[in-house]
Amino acid sequence: MFTKGDKISVIDDAINGKVLKVNGKTITVETEDGFELDFEEKELILIESSGELLNSIAKTNFSEIAKQKEIPKPRSFVKEKKSSKDEFVLEIDLHIEKLVSNKRGMSNYDILNIQTETVKRQMDFALRNRIPKVVFIHGVGEGVLKAELDFLLGRYENISFQDANYQKYGLGATEVYFIQKKNL
Repeated sequence: MFTKGDKISVIDDAINGKVLKVNGKTITVETEDGFELDFEEKELILIESSGELLNSIAKTNFSEIAKQKEIPKPRSFVKEKKSSKDEFVLEIDLHIEKLVSNKRGMSNYDILNIQTETVKRQMDFALRNRIPKVVFIHGVGEGVLKAELDFLLGRYENISFQDANYQKYGLGATEVYFIQKKNL
């Protein structure tokens, strides 16, 4: 009737425990206090069968419990070294919609003037603040703004300019590098 691992209670005493071994009608029980006592089968009541315990163990999702108990890995705070490619880049979009709130009534000449004035202002700002690289996004269009931009940038000293990264900007951008003089 009793098997090893069954949880039992003693009928005439306030003793609970589990079955350690069964030897005929004598059952050895480990009490909740850790003592080993022998009882006859008729003195005990079955509280939980070890078979039921095995069924409940079989139904337990141990992988879920392991996930809950898993100690999270500490986050790495290794500071990455930035390469010169990761330096700050000032990007200026010269599309007229980005420069004025309303372009209604403006001629192409007015639009081009606003765009070139923006380029001059941003170039001066970059020079003052020693920003090493500026990208002007002008779009493809008919090429009028690009031609004006090339003419304007050609008047500056200590800069180099070229078409910007095609993968990032497509055909409609020019990047300007400022050649920094090192003071000795």
